[in-house]
Parts: sequence; C-alpha cells; structure tokens
Amino acid sequence: MTKSKGLGDSIEKFTTVTGIKSFTQVLAQNGIFGKKKDCGCNKRKEALNKKFPYKK
Repeated sequence: MTKSKGLGDSIEKFTTVTGIKSFTQVLAQNGIFGKKKDCGCNKRKEALNKKFPYKK
C-alpha cells in the first residue's frame, strides 16, 4: 500500500477496507445520486489532500 499524501488518501483507504467505497459506487451506478454516474469521490479526495496534506 502506498503512503497517504493527505487526509483524502486516508479516508479512501478506510472506505475501501470497510466496503463503503464499493457501496457508494453501486449507488452511483444505479442513479441514486441523480443523473451523475460518479459519486465525486476522486474530486473530494484531491480537495482534502490539498487542504490537509501530511508533512514529509
């Protein structure tokens, strides 16, 4: 597993391990979030990484 760059990466790892990420992807594919086929996870992850980066 790669090192987390920031908070967004850590949240993604947590949601992947717990199954939340797969669940939201299924919901997005079935139109639960409206017409969008994407839940916006990647945009949210990048925004959190930028706002809350881990120091090297």
